[in-house]
Amino acid sequence: MPTHIETIVFDLGGVLIDWNPDYVFDKLFDSEDRKRYFYEYICTHEWNLQQDAGRSLAEATEERVKLFPDWEGPIRAFYGRWEEMLGGPIHDSVEVLRRLKEKGQHRLLALTNWSAETFPVALGRYEFLHWFEGIVVSGTEGVIKPERRIYEILVDRYEVKPETAIFIDDNKANAEAAGQVGIRGVHFKSPQQLIRELSEMGINTVNALKK
Repeated sequence: MPTHIETIVFDLGGVLIDWNPDYVFDKLFDSEDRKRYFYEYICTHEWNLQQDAGRSLAEATEERVKLFPDWEGPIRAFYGRWEEMLGGPIHDSVEVLRRLKEKGQHRLLALTNWSAETFPVALGRYEFLHWFEGIVVSGTEGVIKPERRIYEILVDRYEVKPETAIFIDDNKANAEAAGQVGIRGVHFKSPQQLIRELSEMGINTVNALKK
């Protein structure tokens, strides 16, 4: 017998929103090797997460420029051209969200690792972000997934009953970390897989995708 689910929590980037720095750096670099070096040693994933945790974009940029002056142009492009990294909504996932909203049987929340400085751009661009009862943004809170504290913030602020909630994230570690506070994690791989897993929990969204 599926557990009764009251609250569905969505990650944003990689689940509902297509964000990819390749959209900028495929244009700036003339070789895949140079681009990969940039991601691995200059503007790394770990460096970007520091901004998701609250560090200012200006501070982060100047720190990198001082360390790697020969890469100043691409470094400044990382946040200077950040909006170009937004590829648009992941439409089938948004349709799942729309279906859930229209049925009105579940509370809908979001929990995202996102810079507080860039998140307003997404809020202005994507109308579906306003369908949520609330959104916890790591850059505003000063803590990122998969740290336990950010899940506690979600639970406390919105009075979520963990045993009746699920959290959907394309990062497996972040999805599993929700279990620290008793929320079941769902590792998102595709909208179709998400629909199947929701169905197994008794949440019907099969009509979300057009055939």
